[in-house]
Amino acid sequence: MNLAAKLLRRAEEGRPVRVGLIGAGKFGAMFLAQARATPGLHVMGIADLSPDRARAALVATGWDADAAIVGSFDAALSGGGVAIVEDAEALIRASGLEVVIDATGSPSAGVRHALLAAEHGRHIVMVNVEADVLAGPLLAKKFEQAGLVYSMAYGDQPALVCEMVDWARACGFEVVAAGKGTKYLPSYHASTPDTVWDHYGLSPEEAKAAGMNPQMFNSFLDGTKSAIEMAAIANGTGLKAPKGGLAFPPAGVGELASVLRPRADGGVLDGSGMVEVVSSLNRDGSQTPNDLRWGVYVTFEPKDPGGDYARRCFREYGVSTDPTGRVAALWRPSHLIGLELGVSVASAALRGEPTGAPTGFRADVGACAKTALDAGATLDGEGGRTVWGRLMPAEDSLRLGALPIGLAHGVTLTRPIAKGEIVTWSDVEIADSEAVRVRREMEAAFRPDPTSQKA
Repeated sequence: MNLAAKLLRRAEEGRPVRVGLIGAGKFGAMFLAQARATPGLHVMGIADLSPDRARAALVATGWDADAAIVGSFDAALSGGGVAIVEDAEALIRASGLEVVIDATGSPSAGVRHALLAAEHGRHIVMVNVEADVLAGPLLAKKFEQAGLVYSMAYGDQPALVCEMVDWARACGFEVVAAGKGTKYLPSYHASTPDTVWDHYGLSPEEAKAAGMNPQMFNSFLDGTKSAIEMAAIANGTGLKAPKGGLAFPPAGVGELASVLRPRADGGVLDGSGMVEVVSSLNRDGSQTPNDLRWGVYVTFEPKDPGGDYARRCFREYGVSTDPTGRVAALWRPSHLIGLELGVSVASAALRGEPTGAPTGFRADVGACAKTALDAGATLDGEGGRTVWGRLMPAEDSLRLGALPIGLAHGVTLTRPIAKGEIVTWSDVEIADSEAVRVRREMEAAFRPDPTSQKA
């Protein structure tokens, strides 16, 4: 509860937290909008492949156009403006920088930027959930060994869910489930960039005029983004991923405690301690009442002894529960995305703590064929026409040799793949790259030692 005071102290001392932003898209622009209004934060530089886009983001969020200084880190360091560069490595290496924000959305770029940040002694806030799920457990360990912070992005749903899980555990409750809401129907898994706007009620022309990327928006619709975010939460909290993938049960906020409990107790979960996403649509396409499309939730129950007393308190204070009164639910109906990101920056720089970070490799997202694919077909990755991302326990991913969705772009199939089949490493020709090597290193680091397994 003291981040604002700590930031104000840094401002009064004339040494604000110096931040470098990589990626001036929507998330980055939302951060810029609030960073300029936050005493104690100084955006020292922005790296983007399009300097014009970075400058436009500054202007759109209320910065003085003259604050943009192309390539001048010396001026930025003295508080004279914001340096704009195309080279992210140059920004990471800039003298005086404390915190790097990766908001690129590219898994391979995120891995590269994280390694550079660790090398140069910078904390990192990984907005790039795709990179986090591809290799975050290994990257977080490297940052910890270097005495640095690797953090999820506050304002994005994974970090907010991790906070709710931490709150429940700090209160002494047992977490039954945690996750978010979204708009989902089973048919959405087959959605492509060619059909995505039909589901959003937009024409392709309207979407193009608004600058909306069809592949990115399709990743939210076809289930891939939900799988990625739930994998990040599982890796950050120790909650389990369902073995059959996300079920996306329809549920309004008043039904969370009843739906998100174990199947044996009348809910939909395989067991207690799971991640799951609820749909704002019933299977017939009708709207669920009081839906949680933009929000996050946690369901929890008291531990014994003392459970009966806690459940009585639930009744007395109007807590939403299941019919037994045992499982309770709390939720946040919306999230502010990049407008809240400064919390992560301040926490990393001033407390030395992440707002959520992977602590193990517990869940993964494998590439799953949207349709039958022929040998020689080229995969087009997250939100594309060929594959969607399916959540699975990490042990299943390792056993199958599943190709992570973050590497399923621009690779060629060596055999036919049936609709609904998980693509594996052995099914593709994939070029060597830093991202591939880091992912393979992570798989080796977290693969169970067969000699330690009991017979």
